[in-house]
Amino acid sequence: MTSLTENKSKRIFLSAPHMSGREMEYIKQAFDSNYIAPVGPQLTQFEELFREKTGFEHCVAVANGTSAIHLMLRSIGIKAGDLVIASTMTFIGSVCGATYLGADLAFIDCDRETWNMDPNLLEAEIKELLKKGVKPAAVLPTDNYGQACDLDRILEICQPHGIPVVCDCAETMGTRYKDRHTGKGATAAAFSFNGNKIITTSGGGVVASDDGKLVDYARHLATQARQPGLQYEHHEVGYNYRLSNILAALGLAQFEVLEERVARKRAIYDLYVKKLNDVPGITFMPEADYGKGNRWLTAALIDDKVFGTGPQGVIDALEADNIEARPVWFPMHLQKVFSHCRVAGGEVAESIHRQGVCLPSGTSMSDADVSRICGIIRATYKK
Repeated sequence: MTSLTENKSKRIFLSAPHMSGREMEYIKQAFDSNYIAPVGPQLTQFEELFREKTGFEHCVAVANGTSAIHLMLRSIGIKAGDLVIASTMTFIGSVCGATYLGADLAFIDCDRETWNMDPNLLEAEIKELLKKGVKPAAVLPTDNYGQACDLDRILEICQPHGIPVVCDCAETMGTRYKDRHTGKGATAAAFSFNGNKIITTSGGGVVASDDGKLVDYARHLATQARQPGLQYEHHEVGYNYRLSNILAALGLAQFEVLEERVARKRAIYDLYVKKLNDVPGITFMPEADYGKGNRWLTAALIDDKVFGTGPQGVIDALEADNIEARPVWFPMHLQKVFSHCRVAGGEVAESIHRQGVCLPSGTSMSDADVSRICGIIRATYKK
């Protein structure tokens, strides 16, 4: 029998990988076939399954989500001196690709209803830029914490001006936007299968689009831009970005439990709300009425004036009990490296960052784990 002390000593991570149990079967198939090199049948199957799960017509699997965004931006023609408009509330990997290509960045605040790019601010910013004779080369919204941005509204704003919309869907595998998978309808979308994502290939990402030529070019770039033929001939510089066949094998087993993982993530969120909804000063990230998020991470706001301490106090209390929690994203426009960039708004993202905390949300967590976390949070409340 596990003692109370032993239970409390068990480390609870923010979002640990959760294996389906069949990963070794698929990996063994790859080993038995000796396809240890990057490209092989498991990689082909992984891409086929991705298309089946999401409805995208084309995709290419690559090393990680950051490389997927980099490839996606280059594949639509982003180059040095271009302006890419991006979400300010995001992870830096969302915008690194633009800087790798020498493009300039401008940031858009999120709204309180979705925590994603505010379409009204985006519309006003594009109008202002066009008046100055500056046409953005792309708009890159991030789908935060498993919730889709309002893609149709963003497309409605951008399409009359011929501005492509490419989505950072890194966190939203299994998320629905209206009647379709998140990212579907954009010029292209990038996904992540990092170890902390809802399903994982350890490291991994995907560039997806209904434009076959775009994905073909991304695949070409991801394999060092090598020309067809036996000799190593190159007309441009590419990257060594392809996902390995072994990691794709891991992903095949993960796809088998995608729906289960989404259901469990949502159940964990619901349990947090149920157990903490009556605690003064705590509110949770809302869900947009236009979709169904995967609740990749349960994110909450802590009002220190009401709760008695802020997010860091909660994070410290949980860490003292061997539980990992994190702040919400540090807005890009506040990052020193992007201090020179233009920003529209910013106050909402700043407010969410000040008050926000991401709570452990791994699908291998038990209800007892959630109760343990909630008990510590309750004990942290200062009347």
